[in-house]
Amino acid sequence: MNPLARALYSPVLDSAVAGPTARRAANTTRFIYLDPAAREFFVDYDRMATDAAAMLRLEAGRNPHDKALITLVGELSTQSELFRQHWASHNVKFHRSGRKRLRHPAVGELDLNFEAMELPSEPDLRLNLYTADPDTPAADGLKLLASWAATRAVDNTDTRHVHDVR
Repeated sequence: MNPLARALYSPVLDSAVAGPTARRAANTTRFIYLDPAAREFFVDYDRMATDAAAMLRLEAGRNPHDKALITLVGELSTQSELFRQHWASHNVKFHRSGRKRLRHPAVGELDLNFEAMELPSEPDLRLNLYTADPDTPAADGLKLLASWAATRAVDNTDTRHVHDVR
């Protein structure tokens, strides 16, 4: 993630249940189903929850022996009735592009376009791009969020290790 993506997804990354730990990476699906804050963050929460389970089912079909995926599905199945319902529907979704509406705590509502691109040289990786239509409140929000991200980066700088090279 670049700094702007980290700022955009800060509610997920800062989540006690979905954010990164020593044991695991941050996980948006875990956030959707296990963190009540997801209902506020995702404007279209119901669609996001349905799509998240369908995308997991797609991945399970591609990689049926993936231990991390099996663990995640088990965790969500035991902790979320909503996930169990969506998983039981057996929907599968290949999610490449569309719109995502977020309610960011620092900049408000963002109506964004997204595109997910497969990387042929790295089959397990996907590049997700988010853009806002020009001259919209979302474009202004992304600019503000970029400024906020830069401020957070400065605030998190460890000044004990500044080196002066002359």
